[in-house]
Amino acid sequence: MFFLLRLLCFYALGLGYGKLVRGQDDTPGTGTRLLCRVIPVGADTCLVPVGPEPNAAAQEEELRNTAMQLRETILQQKETIVNQLGTINELTAKLSLCESASDGGNKDNQNTMGDLPRDPNDTIDNLGKTMQSLKDRLENLEQQQQRANTSGTSFPSELRDLLQSRLGDLEKQLLSKVNNLEEEKSLLYNETAAHRQKTESTLNSLLTRINELEKGGGGFKSPEQFKLVLPLRTNYLYGRMTKSLPEMYAFTLCMWLRSSAGPGIGTPFSYGVPGQANEIVLIEWGNNPIELLINDKVAQLPLSVRDGRWHHICITWTTRDGLWEAYQDGQRLGAGDNLAPWHPIKPGGAIILGQEQDIVGGRFDATQAFVGELSQVNIWDNVLKPSDILTMANCSSYTPGNVVSWLDSDVEVFGGGAAKLPLELCQDRLSETES
Repeated sequence: MFFLLRLLCFYALGLGYGKLVRGQDDTPGTGTRLLCRVIPVGADTCLVPVGPEPNAAAQEEELRNTAMQLRETILQQKETIVNQLGTINELTAKLSLCESASDGGNKDNQNTMGDLPRDPNDTIDNLGKTMQSLKDRLENLEQQQQRANTSGTSFPSELRDLLQSRLGDLEKQLLSKVNNLEEEKSLLYNETAAHRQKTESTLNSLLTRINELEKGGGGFKSPEQFKLVLPLRTNYLYGRMTKSLPEMYAFTLCMWLRSSAGPGIGTPFSYGVPGQANEIVLIEWGNNPIELLINDKVAQLPLSVRDGRWHHICITWTTRDGLWEAYQDGQRLGAGDNLAPWHPIKPGGAIILGQEQDIVGGRFDATQAFVGELSQVNIWDNVLKPSDILTMANCSSYTPGNVVSWLDSDVEVFGGGAAKLPLELCQDRLSETES
């Protein structure tokens, strides 16, 4: 600047109240030079002698130093701008990745950000680390700006504003991502809670149903459409009729049964009274045929039911001459007499299904237990006609016993594993017997 002022003074003209004065001796080579001075208006020309001109080499050196300083400043500023452009490119790429991640959730559920994990919590942590890194870079840029201001180098404010704008956009992206993840987490929790509630409701319904079955609860199509299941040969699985028998001089005992146990199906029916545990017993044990015991007297029956299919059997007896008859699937297969003749059936005993009684209602022997399924055990106090027995066996009609009838409320189940379950249709049972 000093050099330029010199040149201006050299060529300046006097304006207003100033004039350009020249020394009296301006002959070339005399060492005199023109000088710019302020003189009052109207004054004469004033000759002011000046010293000799500075050396040209010194002026050239000064200009060279100034140029070097300007070049160094320009190079520093250029390097700063290049660095900031690189930072802007990195921020732009990261913002593009964030935007791609926001849109990627609706496209094939792919992780388009590449370096962001699929887990929502890891995504938030990663974005937070990115934000912190960007903030650190911005602080470094501000420190560079301060150093540039100290050294006299200007820092582009447009670059700082652009970085701050990008950082603000990333903060908005992070906040939006966090809000979306919170909403998804809330929806997932609600869906999980609803699924858990539905599962618990289903389990409660099943538990209630199991309890009803174990306690002999209802739910069957009709009170007699159930079966007693005794799956194991033990001395603790059995059923018990809540009603007892009156004094009888004749009876008919009918039932549906299915068993494949061996040897012998065991004891499907027993009636014991005080002083006589074998008042009425139907039993098949070992390799013996099915036997009917009345007052401990025995008759062997020509029945065969050990094939795993449903069979309808009926036994009739009368105290007169001790006559008896045996029916299987509606057909009379055998008859006899002199079975406890003139002995009336005593009242007030216990009817047990599946076990043989050694005392009234107890002291069971596992080797004599029934294994299989029983249903529609009915007792009449008279001898039924063969036609009545046939209609029940071929599913033409169902007649409950007039003394003991097969009702859900009248049958109790004892022992874990024993149960009352719905009974197949009569036609289904009949098709088994015919096949």
